[in-house]
Amino acid sequence: MFVKKIDVHIHTTYWTEGALNRWSADTYATPEQIREKYDAWGIEKGIILPAVNPECSFAIQSNEEAYQLTKKYPDEFYWFCNIHPRMGNNLPTTDFSKFINHYKQFGAKGVGELTFNMYVDDPFTENLLYHCGECDMPVIFHIGPQIDGCYGFVDDFNLPRIEKMLKKYPKLKMIGHSQPWWAEISSDVTVETRNSYPPGKVTPGRVCELLREYENMYGDLSAGSGFNAVSRDPEFGYRFLEEFQDKLMFGTDICAPHNFMPLSGWLDEALTNNNISQTTYNKICRENAICVLKLN
Repeated sequence: MFVKKIDVHIHTTYWTEGALNRWSADTYATPEQIREKYDAWGIEKGIILPAVNPECSFAIQSNEEAYQLTKKYPDEFYWFCNIHPRMGNNLPTTDFSKFINHYKQFGAKGVGELTFNMYVDDPFTENLLYHCGECDMPVIFHIGPQIDGCYGFVDDFNLPRIEKMLKKYPKLKMIGHSQPWWAEISSDVTVETRNSYPPGKVTPGRVCELLREYENMYGDLSAGSGFNAVSRDPEFGYRFLEEFQDKLMFGTDICAPHNFMPLSGWLDEALTNNNISQTTYNKICRENAICVLKLN
């Protein structure tokens, strides 16, 4: 039996008229355009991740806009707040609990998507992550492959800096996303292929190890990267979903009106063909998001 899904990764905006086009020659999808996709794909609600970080934004979006979108479209959206680690005093000692708890009282369910281009364990980044853990706010992060010329905070091959933060801050719930994260689902990934969508058979790699070892590590299955990770080797993918059924969350990462995200249909088909259990399907499609993100 299919259930209505919760999308943990969505981007949208009021402002499309006069907006600067992205590299793909379009703007974010409007709430109305997203609702059309949600109805077609069996999705109940999504979580807006505001684009406050200039490294990946053509138009900076405020936390306040994201909150107002949830007020106008309460049946469509939840929201995360987003914090750049140089906000406030531009110091690695800024008390971000003031920022985070302010937005939390207005319904923010987490922090992200973190896309600023700094190292995961940079003192500024580490300070932000520490406060997210102390404020009990899960973090969705996008890993970039290097400093400069990309977006996303940076970890090295085999994700040692992510592991360092998981160990150091056990209260911090980290939700992994992006090509360099999901490419490391397989141990045959290389430095050259980790920022792509590697095809073929999967030999369990670092992502599996981190999900298995750390209670505070989770996975966001959105975008082409998440879908590729579980669908490139379906037999592995089904086993992966079953093993980590308490750690994975459905998402789309719709960024533009033309985006088509096949994960919803793939999960429905996996359930129909008894490749995954009803329990696993329910958890990944909605229950994990409700539990981990404390949704209403």
